[in-house]
Amino acid sequence: MYLIIILVILIGVHVLDLVVEMLNVRHASPQLPAEFEGYYDAAKYRSAQQYLKENTVFALVSGGFSLAVLISFIVIGGFNFVDRWARGFGLGEIGTGLIFVGALMLGAAILKIPFSAYHTFVIEEKHGFNRTTPATFALDLLKSYILVAIIGAVALSVVLWFFGAAGKVAWLYSWAAVTLLQLFFEFIAPVVIMPLFNKFVPLQDGELKNELESYARQQQFAMKGVYTMDASRRSAKSNAFFVGFGRYRRIVLFDTLINRHSVEELVSVLAHEMGHYKRGHILKFMAGSVISSGIMFFILSLFMNNAGLFAAFRMEQVSIYASIVFFGFLFTPISTLLAVITNVFSRRYEFESDVYAVKTYKKPDAMIAALKKLSVDNLSNLTPHPLKVFLEYSHPPVLRRIEAIRAQTTA
Repeated sequence: MYLIIILVILIGVHVLDLVVEMLNVRHASPQLPAEFEGYYDAAKYRSAQQYLKENTVFALVSGGFSLAVLISFIVIGGFNFVDRWARGFGLGEIGTGLIFVGALMLGAAILKIPFSAYHTFVIEEKHGFNRTTPATFALDLLKSYILVAIIGAVALSVVLWFFGAAGKVAWLYSWAAVTLLQLFFEFIAPVVIMPLFNKFVPLQDGELKNELESYARQQQFAMKGVYTMDASRRSAKSNAFFVGFGRYRRIVLFDTLINRHSVEELVSVLAHEMGHYKRGHILKFMAGSVISSGIMFFILSLFMNNAGLFAAFRMEQVSIYASIVFFGFLFTPISTLLAVITNVFSRRYEFESDVYAVKTYKKPDAMIAALKKLSVDNLSNLTPHPLKVFLEYSHPPVLRRIEAIRAQTTA
């Protein structure tokens, strides 16, 4: 029964993705929306349409391949083979669990490398985005694997220890421990983890820095400084974001963003990001993440060492670490639902932050121009299908945001 349920979930999710992506491609308008006249030329807009189609095909092919490999691995008893190999080291529950999970994650990561390379060096290169060298690509992978291994090993060891020693309340202790680890890494990421991949340089003195700091002071927004990030080493795409908490917050602007936008447009982008803090969106998302994590750990405790679940994967012995891995398959529909709910709130918060930016900086035209340029620079889909938006978009479609800003300005 568990095997059937898991196969239905895996295949069902893939079929849903297939349907949504096909609808999304067909819904893309071949006609340039009037709002973007003067920002897109005919050739550029055709390139955006082609970029959408190629990314869609790529995602479906890579997803289909991963699904076929996973189902085959389940059916032939691959998880049991890895478990027997991991137990051969004789390292106990935690040590064996780290080897078991680490081997599975490494295998999955290796299978994804060719697809990641193709996307970077073929699709992104074709459309003028890629600036990653093979050496940078390889080094990024290596750093990512090391970070995931260290952070994952710490989190998994804590969870395995609690479930092995704390009985029925283990899920509570695990929930609390993982939450503390998440908060810890939120604090150290800007100063320890992110600099491993990019250089962060204080923004040079000048009009942009003065305007950004002046606006932040007007809004009584404490921060450590404004930084540029060498995003152009890897991609031509643009973005901006905040990192950190309290007075340690930093504004980070992609160097590609600075080169393409006016001072007023860049301050508008900052005002939007600041709106997320002022409206309490960051804390709300963190609270939602903590609640979701608690739900996951509680349901996990109900399936711990479930004999039927282990039989579905042809396992010879039950274990806490394998229970966690197998539970992930059953939790997929719930995690998908939670993601949809999160996206609903996220899109609402994006509208609220746009309103904050327009009300406080009072330059709606600059905000609209920034949104348009970002969409053009990143070849965004201007007319996504409503179902795609509902299920996956964390931001509203750009035309909806522009419409809402104009309505707010009129009001």
